[in-house]
Amino acid sequence: MNHFGFVKVAAAVPSVKVADPAYNAAQMETCLRQAVREGVRAVVFPELGVTGYTCGDLFLKPLLLDAAERVLGALLRRTESLDIVFMAGLPVRAGTVLLNAAAVCYRGEILGVVPKTHLPNYNEFYERRWFASAQEWGGGEVELCGQVVPAGPDLLFEAGGMNFGVEICEDLWAVVPPSSRLALQGADVIFNLSASNALTGKYAYVRQLVAQQSARCLCGYVYASCGFGESTTDVVFGGNALIYENGTPLAFSERFSTQAQLVSAEIDVERLRAERAVNTTFRADAAYEAAEPYERVETGMAPAPVLALSRPVSALPFVPKGTALNENCQEIFNIQVTGLATRLAAAHAQTAVVGISGGLDSTLALLVCAQTFAKLDWPRKKIIGVTMPGFGTTDRTYQNALALMKNLGVTIREVNIQKACEQHFSDIGHNPKIKDVTYENTQARERTQVLMDIANQTGGIVVGTGDLSELALGWATYNGDHMSMYGVNAGVPKTLVRLLVLWAAQHETGKKTQAVLNDIVATPISPELLPATAKGHIAQKTEDLVGPYELHDFFLYYFLRYGFGPAKIYFLAKHAFDKKFTPAVIKKWLQVFLKRFFAQQFKRSCLPDGPKVGSVALSPRGDWRMPSDASVQAWLAEAENLH
Repeated sequence: MNHFGFVKVAAAVPSVKVADPAYNAAQMETCLRQAVREGVRAVVFPELGVTGYTCGDLFLKPLLLDAAERVLGALLRRTESLDIVFMAGLPVRAGTVLLNAAAVCYRGEILGVVPKTHLPNYNEFYERRWFASAQEWGGGEVELCGQVVPAGPDLLFEAGGMNFGVEICEDLWAVVPPSSRLALQGADVIFNLSASNALTGKYAYVRQLVAQQSARCLCGYVYASCGFGESTTDVVFGGNALIYENGTPLAFSERFSTQAQLVSAEIDVERLRAERAVNTTFRADAAYEAAEPYERVETGMAPAPVLALSRPVSALPFVPKGTALNENCQEIFNIQVTGLATRLAAAHAQTAVVGISGGLDSTLALLVCAQTFAKLDWPRKKIIGVTMPGFGTTDRTYQNALALMKNLGVTIREVNIQKACEQHFSDIGHNPKIKDVTYENTQARERTQVLMDIANQTGGIVVGTGDLSELALGWATYNGDHMSMYGVNAGVPKTLVRLLVLWAAQHETGKKTQAVLNDIVATPISPELLPATAKGHIAQKTEDLVGPYELHDFFLYYFLRYGFGPAKIYFLAKHAFDKKFTPAVIKKWLQVFLKRFFAQQFKRSCLPDGPKVGSVALSPRGDWRMPSDASVQAWLAEAENLH
């Protein structure tokens, strides 16, 4: 069973009794056993959790230090059969100094000790009264629980398919956190043992810190801060447990709980490594950092198979969620509008010419044109919307196209292409009764010629309507709708096109236009190149032919953004579409996606200009460079064996 790069980690917040190591170790053991039952591979406990963080001057008493070391040794013996790494915080003697440290433990052994580097000694914190920082101490080895182990902030651990490093509380708040160097040294995940007290507004700031550091370091970040039972003489601790991956929150604890808590999530190490592989800034800094390699500690823990995920897998990875929806939609429109405005000005264009079919893509392109002309303070009559009825045009799409253009106040032109196509069939000797690719593509190329010639007539440019999903699948006629003078939708996948049109209906248009837009969204996606049914309905539905766009956009996102192979994409898709598509259906369309993506690269190699709006794009001048004759066989071979 493949683990697909996932490693399940946890942050634990047990209850504590200040200066009672035996009680605290027992609580930690309970959390550890729960973590093992849940399939967790590594768990971090709060700062100084063995003794409690708020012991004050009791840290200087040998009795407490001896007790802490003794109970940690007992905990190691009681948990040596458990296949889990854990990080326990305790005061550790190193010669004549005392360290605020994390003991990294596995199967009865202490793998290493990581001392805190940055000791807060301001406001309510007085750590320098008791502890020496890692910088002052200098590193080396320490003896703990009868074991002589490596100690220092420069330790990198391997366990269960991940590399990880450790920092402690204030280290994260430093100008240059130790985790930055740990990440450059190869740490996929950072564990932080913390004791951050609760103050008004501080929790939001802590979350920002963790999110930003995980994003900056392209890593997973697991944070555990102490909670119930710590002394409340002057401060209160809220018991914060956080898990982030590259800026994205995966799990949180309940704050101010009086019960022990264990929050867990799967970190996608493969995804993080893919991000780092393409990020040249990270790679360059990592190469520089490699001149002073950290000490590596192997655990021998093997990766564990992953049967299910607790972390969410969005079925629509391109679509913004929650409160970000409105802001992101506005941002995408602004990118498209600014791109088109710049191109119109640079080309000294007098008009923008758009083919309007009554479908989603041309609707979005026309909405972008309308906003662009408003931004430039140009009259909308200089937008020329062209409807070009053909053999498959239905009354529904035709009427929607006319209504949309009328409501937006653009110039409407109608060019029926049927006679021109029939003449072309006659010229090349094609029987129009044969509804093959020639029959279909003739219409697409005729429409493009009409648009190009009208642009020449009016001193304008043709605004392309094709979207990112169509480019990925090659669902465009070469030198037909494949061509334009600026493709405003080139960076927008189909699932996002639909959302943007709906968003525009609610935010950017009047009631009449809103009704038209809603009907366009409800219309089946179709190129309308085959004659309509006897009842006048669309006969040619794109998703019946190439598959559901929501699946293809899902495949595209993980294939392009992270370079995942078919097996992992299939695994993720089964989770994301568990109640919508069967595994057999997912496998079928994944194979179609792979075949089409490789076979249609030649169309993407000569794409018109168009703006990138998100993290995935296919421009041959930007994000994606691929030989047009690359073989798909290795990907298909892996896809064939999926079950």
